[in-house]
Amino acid sequence: MVELKKTENWVAGLQWLFFIFANIVIIPVTVGQAFQLSDSSIMTTLQLSFIVTGCACICQALWGHRRAILEGQSGLWWGMILTTVSIAASQGISLPEIGGSLAVGILISAAITVFVGLFGWGNALAKLFKPGVMGVFMLLFGFQLIQIFLKGMLGIPMGNTPDHVSIQGNIALLSIIMMLLMVIVNVTLPNKISKYSLLIGIVIGWAAFAIFLGEEETVKESASLTFEFFLLGKPEFNVGIIIVAVVTGILNLANTFGALKGTEDLYDSETSKKQFSASLIISGIFTGISGLFGLVPYAPFVSSIGFLKQSGIIHRMPFLIGGALFLMMGVFPPVTLFFSNIPLSIGSTVLFVSYLQLLLSSLDFLKKIEFNKRNVYRSAIPIFVAVVIMTFPDSYFAGVPTYIQPFIQNGLLVGITLALVLENIIPWDKIVKPGQSNN
Repeated sequence: MVELKKTENWVAGLQWLFFIFANIVIIPVTVGQAFQLSDSSIMTTLQLSFIVTGCACICQALWGHRRAILEGQSGLWWGMILTTVSIAASQGISLPEIGGSLAVGILISAAITVFVGLFGWGNALAKLFKPGVMGVFMLLFGFQLIQIFLKGMLGIPMGNTPDHVSIQGNIALLSIIMMLLMVIVNVTLPNKISKYSLLIGIVIGWAAFAIFLGEEETVKESASLTFEFFLLGKPEFNVGIIIVAVVTGILNLANTFGALKGTEDLYDSETSKKQFSASLIISGIFTGISGLFGLVPYAPFVSSIGFLKQSGIIHRMPFLIGGALFLMMGVFPPVTLFFSNIPLSIGSTVLFVSYLQLLLSSLDFLKKIEFNKRNVYRSAIPIFVAVVIMTFPDSYFAGVPTYIQPFIQNGLLVGITLALVLENIIPWDKIVKPGQSNN
């Protein structure tokens, strides 16, 4: 109770609130638009996202890994869902079938995640995600998310984009100005100011959008919260989509390992087997909840590392306050409605700048490897193959069996899978360097 009375904890809690808000608010809106949901349904997913995310953060801080790490709707899952909608819809698969098959895959993934935690396999699996895998994961993760955010900044709809859509000049100009402003704040101003760059970007960007471009009503409904199972589609069994979802769920474990390993220096302690297990169980439970209600599944946010380093707010009490406030935002529809109408271009811009830090995270992992002309293939193959796949049009994959198209067309999933295989199958450390002898 003494900690709750400290003013600095509440100020820091507000910082956490806006960090959580900026990372979460855009996700249910873009997924709802991709699935062509009504305003009422999007409002429902928003409220549920706020409530479930707040609960997930509190549970992780109290009973999970017990660190101040945002537990939110996974960017890996989000990118996969938007990509799958675009790919599957172009193949003539209906949105309800896509949503229903994703729900089945998400529930299977939730069960796998919980079992991994219950049986204490998290620590063993973490050993598979070596620095080479994590470096590739961070880099490709950044490529996929930055692509999504850049679309939002340019006024291009996310998900299944119509052919006639073009860049919106006024929106793009404001987004670029806001991006430069946030970068300047981060680069030139002292930490006591730059640590609020996310909040500065949201407030100034939202105000500028309203003044120069008018109000943007992302969601128009403000009815009371209603619970509806399988909002994106009743359970369906499209094998290809289910396989992609399950693979995504397994690869999503990289978020847990990356977030916990990445904060060890901040907390001056090595992550224990118990912390891995507890974190995975809670992530699995909330992933199951997301599958039932049509939300994007959960995982610890690797981007929390950058926020913690920049702000220095590593104690749990401010994080618990921020999580509780975010939960309360979802309980009251008018509050949810107000905050949900932040222009998508502004939300995308703020996240675009925040997630540029993924390059630094990637380099930190890759620095642990001494590259040479013999072992460079361990990272070069996954990165280059994945990036090229991301640029291929859907028509290139027409000859691939339908049930594996959603996986083969997803560069991020292909890249991470290649990295896992190459790092764990080939003994790179035993391969001699150029000029060395085998003796």
